[in-house]
Amino acid sequence: MRGSYWFALVLLVIGGLNWLLVGAFDFDLVAAIFGDMSPASRVVYVLVGIAAVWTLISSASLWRTRDDVNGTRIAARH
Repeated sequence: MRGSYWFALVLLVIGGLNWLLVGAFDFDLVAAIFGDMSPASRVVYVLVGIAAVWTLISSASLWRTRDDVNGTRIAARH
């Protein structure tokens, strides 16, 4: 997989864990580290959002077609 996909995946995991903390313990780790809605925390939130959109677009193309064992393109199952 490409490096951009892995970078997006790491950001999504960070965002998901942060939302877990917010939902379970009412604790925003990003805000605790960078300050409540500081420029740095806003950058983190925006990067996580961009990573989500990037992963959604990348994953949608994976569902349309996939490679079988022999490397030929076949339509994905729905």
